[in-house]
Amino acid sequence: MANEPGDIITWPDFKDLSQDHGGDVPSGSSRFGGLLFPWATDVAANFGIPRLCFHGTGVFALSVLHGLRQHKPYKTITSDFEPFTVPGLPDQVKITRQQLPSFIKEEAENKVRSTLDQCIKSEMSSYGVLVNSFHELEPGYSEHYRKVIGKKTWYIGPVSLCNRDTSDKAQQGHECLRWLDSKQPNSVIYICFGSLMHFWAAKQLFEIAMALEATGQNFIWVVKKEDKDKEEWLPEGFETWVDGRGLIIRGWAPQVLILDHEAIGGFMTHCGWNSILESVTAGVPMVTWPLSAEQFYNEKLVTDVLKIGVGVGAQESSSLLEEKKNIVKRGDVKEAIIKLMASEEGEKMRILAGKLKEMARRATEEGGSSYSDLNVFLEELKLTVKVPVKMNCKC
Repeated sequence: MANEPGDIITWPDFKDLSQDHGGDVPSGSSRFGGLLFPWATDVAANFGIPRLCFHGTGVFALSVLHGLRQHKPYKTITSDFEPFTVPGLPDQVKITRQQLPSFIKEEAENKVRSTLDQCIKSEMSSYGVLVNSFHELEPGYSEHYRKVIGKKTWYIGPVSLCNRDTSDKAQQGHECLRWLDSKQPNSVIYICFGSLMHFWAAKQLFEIAMALEATGQNFIWVVKKEDKDKEEWLPEGFETWVDGRGLIIRGWAPQVLILDHEAIGGFMTHCGWNSILESVTAGVPMVTWPLSAEQFYNEKLVTDVLKIGVGVGAQESSSLLEEKKNIVKRGDVKEAIIKLMASEEGEKMRILAGKLKEMARRATEEGGSSYSDLNVFLEELKLTVKVPVKMNCKC
């Protein structure tokens, strides 16, 4: 769901594939398709193989989406800022109409809504669903989601734990890791808003900078490459003011290694699902700043259900290309950072995040919930396609 929902991947030309195999696909095949590949269900049916849907987001967000689509509670609200409860969920989840994506709350039929309808219809007709999550992270929602969609569902995450040792080796020499080595445990907040999301308004970046200066906290701040030549937003003398306690990375950063470092005590994030999982598996609590799509739903999981994060008060959902109308003020950003990094409440969040880290690790180990779900899935697939399936699920 990190893609722009309207940018659906269209049905590719499978004639070459069919011709290569005499009109068939290899015996024992199955086809995986993401939510934005609805055509994969028909393709799999044409070849007589099971189609499996893979979700790159969690089941909490998917359950919220289902509740919104089914009950449409936002239609009875007169104000964009009035909180309402999403019906049919295990917890009381409140959100505002302004925090909903436009393709959900707008009455008129549009390309994105039509795309979403296609995707959900495809999911409902697929053989089953694999989710990059684990039962212990969303305990009330793993079973709820199974009941809601009425499909076979397997929780096989966090998948990032399966290749962490090998993928991290090439990143060990990054300068930021040496910088972190000089800091005390839990003393640095890491700020990154993902590879796709960024702020169009220079004023918002300025407010973040002023908040960081005012907190007195150590920080690493990742700034996107396209902002490198637009640094009029950076307060004059800022890097001198924060010299020694602040590091700005312009471009790519080894996020997993940064979060795993003992000096990191918090993560300011846009609440993309991959970032949340990486923070959870590192045992790091969050300052939440959702920007778009399902990120506002994910924020509710982090702050209200898991209680491992504090929000900055973001109120406005917009697409990747839209400039936000509302600026989050430096005082709100400062308050959230201090609450997470320098308060008793923040320390409690850190303890809870540490427990989730251990749950995530155990879930992917032999006998763990995700390990077991993956083995159950492979065993069922083996019986379905009538060929041997390798059952080695070690992560």
